[in-house]
Amino acid sequence: MTQRWSSLMENKKWDLVALASIPLIMTLGNSMLIPILPQISKALGISSFKVSMLITVYAVVAILLIPIAGYLSDRYGRKKIIIPSLIIAALGGAVSAVAAWMLSGTAAYYVILAGRFLQGIGAAGAFPIVIPLVGDMFKEEEKVSKSLGIIETSNTFGKVVSPILGALLGSFIWFLPFIAIPVLCLISIVLVIFLVKTPKSNNDDKQSIREFLKTTRQVLHEKGRWLYAIFAIGGIAMFGVFGVLFYLSETLESTYNLHGVVKGLVLAIPLALLCLASYLAGKFTGKNKAAKKWTGFAGMAILTASLIVTGFSSQIYFVVGMMTLGGIGIGMVLPCMDTLLTEGIEKEQRGTITSLYSSMRFIGVSLGPPVVSLLLGANHWVLFGTLAAVAAVGSLLTLFAVKPEAKEDDTGGNSYRVDFKKPQGLKKKGLVHK
Repeated sequence: MTQRWSSLMENKKWDLVALASIPLIMTLGNSMLIPILPQISKALGISSFKVSMLITVYAVVAILLIPIAGYLSDRYGRKKIIIPSLIIAALGGAVSAVAAWMLSGTAAYYVILAGRFLQGIGAAGAFPIVIPLVGDMFKEEEKVSKSLGIIETSNTFGKVVSPILGALLGSFIWFLPFIAIPVLCLISIVLVIFLVKTPKSNNDDKQSIREFLKTTRQVLHEKGRWLYAIFAIGGIAMFGVFGVLFYLSETLESTYNLHGVVKGLVLAIPLALLCLASYLAGKFTGKNKAAKKWTGFAGMAILTASLIVTGFSSQIYFVVGMMTLGGIGIGMVLPCMDTLLTEGIEKEQRGTITSLYSSMRFIGVSLGPPVVSLLLGANHWVLFGTLAAVAAVGSLLTLFAVKPEAKEDDTGGNSYRVDFKKPQGLKKKGLVHK
């Protein structure tokens, strides 16, 4: 196993480095704003709900456009969609930076919002396309699993670094994180152009829009039960991440008077454990589908329990400790769901289906901050009880709707198969661990 992993890294390590930069930079471009949202609110004279829309608008436009980007990547190639998308994201960041610098008050707010809208368009065709591209690059399930573990770890590492970096930049000038976004995007553009070598595709296999819609409907019809469950689980996990981050950012500043890098470091604690759990889950579950299902369930159960317990005390050390435990749970869930989804879909439909999954994750991102902002004035237990109820739904979906089946293989041993009825026009996808 170690030798095979070394061979993977030797052959594709620079491709993975470049691809891992995309979720890292896209996460920084969004999550860097979390610790400075109270500063933005004060600087522009807007409410906490309005300032939460800077996160939500980015996610909402991405939700709407990700499926389109997924189809275009299936038809025209992943890299041809990723690079223009990164350019658009850079332009959106530049618009927000200029507005924050040159304007003030509500005028600045609405132009920044427009820049975030544009940035969301770019985000739709960037990180979501990385997941199917990794699936295209490797044939062996174990390599796909470990590579997606790296991609998800890069994503979560961005979440760890972002509150610290955002708070540090914001301590100099409140809008400096906006200026950093186009710079970071340009770095990723250069890396992707020169380092990523995409697999060759057969142009004869390209589907017309009518064929594409037909086969997509068939895939969703035949595999809908487990697909919709994984979509929902991904959205619930991200709802928990961004809801808790927004709560901690507001509470640390308003109640405990923590600002700047100190606040960023506190926010990074649960995210650091999330990152570590994500890496370990991707590495040790390998291609064992049953292990992925139960690791995902354990993660959602841990998240649910931590949120329930948090409801009993608003003491900050207790809250951060429980949220760290919840972060571990989320880190266990995400790479397992990524891999089950990617390996369960044929290459021709992979971009589209994984883009729908990414859309659901963005729905979680978009709902977390505004929902928590509306519940901040309520009882502490009501806030965390609501979050726990949502997480409990994810636990039940993982337990009952994600069902790898144990089957006996030709050697008399057990294999774990995620095997579904073949949609018309596509090959059957059987995922086997022996």
